Amino acid sequence: MHAKLKIGKLVVIGTGLVGGSFALALKRARAVRRVVGVGRTRRNLAAALKLRIIDEASQDPARAVRDADLVLLAMPVGQMAAVMAAIAPHLPPHAVVTDAGSTKCDVIAAAAFAELFRERNVILAPLRETTAAATRLVRRAWETCGARVVKLDAAEHDAILAGVSHLPHIVAYALVNMLARRPNAPRLFGLSAGGLRDTVRIAGSSPEMWSDICVANRDALLAALEDYENELEQMRAAIEGADAAELKRMFAQARNAREKWLVKKQR
Repeated sequence: MHAKLKIGKLVVIGTGLVGGSFALALKRARAVRRVVGVGRTRRNLAAALKLRIIDEASQDPARAVRDADLVLLAMPVGQMAAVMAAIAPHLPPHAVVTDAGSTKCDVIAAAAFAELFRERNVILAPLRETTAAATRLVRRAWETCGARVVKLDAAEHDAILAGVSHLPHIVAYALVNMLARRPNAPRLFGLSAGGLRDTVRIAGSSPEMWSDICVANRDALLAALEDYENELEQMRAAIEGADAAELKRMFAQARNAREKWLVKKQR
């Protein structure tokens, strides 16, 4: 049985939905003594302080990390290189730095909640030079938040996320753009029903965040896009050939795969 997780000082750089919820979950579990939130705007940081998501606010990441035990980078991936370069000379030797991948930097204070990660999958992708102790700390922090932690290498992580997360966003954005460019777009959207709304829901996500993600994971995403284009070409060929039997086969195959996935997910 592990001793209870106890983090002295947690620094969250980017106290948005993910960063804020991570801090709240650890505070609720009494697993952290002090949380310092780092952000770009005083207004957002003030909101995080008022809601007790963080205990202290800073707009200077280098100063904030000087006596940190754990640092969570929770800003868009496009900002990470600059932030890591800024904090590296100021980190204490024992500090562990991890990241939450692709999250919004500005505080979404009203949306952050401690249960966000409960029964959710969190993927750890430690580097070769990451110590076992550092990996254990990060794993236990996420588990304390209620998450199911899976360990993968970085390449496998990127390939999986390209298919199940990044590609769906590309598809949603492309579909909305295609319809919006049509001369009768207002009528199209006005007469749309639940099918379109459900399909393009994630096109409401942050453009800044997802453009960063697509560029950062471009190789794996391009491979996923090629596979998706091949699938569309097969459906296009069946439609052009009026091959109802082939379309039925492909649709049934997809429906069955979806049902198996949902059943497994509910277990």
